[in-house]
Amino acid sequence: MAPNVSDSDRAAGTVWQRAKGRPQDTINDQNNNDACQSGSSSNHCDQGASVPPAPFRARIRWPDLFAQLFVHGGFLIGLYYLVTFQAKFYTYLWTLGLVWATGIGITAGAHRLWSHKSYKARWPLRLLLMFLFTICGQRDAYTWAHDHRVHHKYSETDADPHNAKRGFFFAHVGWVFLTPHPEVVAKRKAIDMSDLEADPIVMLQRRYYLPLFALLVIGLPVLVPWYWWGEQLAVAFWVCFTFRFTTTLNIAFFVNSVAHMFGNKPYDRSISPVENLAVAIAAMGEGWHNYHHVFPWDYKTSELGSYLFNVTTGFIDCFARLGWAYDRKSVPPEVVARRAAKCGDGTRFLSDEYAHQDAVWGYGDQDIPKEDVDAIVRAQC
Repeated sequence: MAPNVSDSDRAAGTVWQRAKGRPQDTINDQNNNDACQSGSSSNHCDQGASVPPAPFRARIRWPDLFAQLFVHGGFLIGLYYLVTFQAKFYTYLWTLGLVWATGIGITAGAHRLWSHKSYKARWPLRLLLMFLFTICGQRDAYTWAHDHRVHHKYSETDADPHNAKRGFFFAHVGWVFLTPHPEVVAKRKAIDMSDLEADPIVMLQRRYYLPLFALLVIGLPVLVPWYWWGEQLAVAFWVCFTFRFTTTLNIAFFVNSVAHMFGNKPYDRSISPVENLAVAIAAMGEGWHNYHHVFPWDYKTSELGSYLFNVTTGFIDCFARLGWAYDRKSVPPEVVARRAAKCGDGTRFLSDEYAHQDAVWGYGDQDIPKEDVDAIVRAQC
């Protein structure tokens, strides 16, 4: 135990130290340093110490993980009913039709219309697309488009919700049941969503998404075959809900994983998205991903003029003839040439380390060069 020191002794010691040109504070600091070096647990050792932030470690969101396990397990049960021909013929057709039609809700609706503003749609078409998209069960359109805009704006960084640099599994499905990186949460606030907030169809679906999920994702696909052609309720559930739901889900996930890893890069070799024919076929035109990440405002998502590997473009063009789709934006040849000339230099960064200089989320992004905007306006039809 340290001896007791009187006030007069302290005062005398201070005067003596000042006379020697060394304040008592200096002695105290030296003593504290000596204590730290000797392994002392004194509280003085902790004062002013900077603790580096712990590296981010994603946590499992258990309800989301259990949901994924359920639907993927249910996929296998539904597949069993299909390959053993226990489902009725019309159930096969119904399931296939739902996969195709609801896929259009994703590609033409949530993706090209609401995420990228690559064309405009009158309310009957928006309502149809929202109906089809809701049956998919891939969250509400506002949330889907919000994360997709973040993905394009900050692609392949910590702020990318399904960053492919974190591996195939994470980009494909892991991001769905793991907590997002703090940069994802922060960058969501930087994306302008005012256009969707002004769309009553988008906001109404967001507000009533849970009852709509029960009615349109589960109820409608299951009850139609049960009621109209006498399908067994168990078969209808596992085939028309879990098998169909999981098939559509993984086709969309392949765009995040496969189309960011396996293919060629004819438009920009400095980014990870690629052109992948298999994904383009399965996702009805969404596999031309290298082009799409360079020109996300193009309603065709590719340079291809044929509808064979881009069914979604044909769908939009069909409704354009009816007057329900309009202001379709495409990329003029001079813009493609200008972008190609830049690609050899690699990626340039803004002052924000998570944003590529030329990366944009779609038409309306303020980072699109003015000359590009002028060319797009001239080319839209």
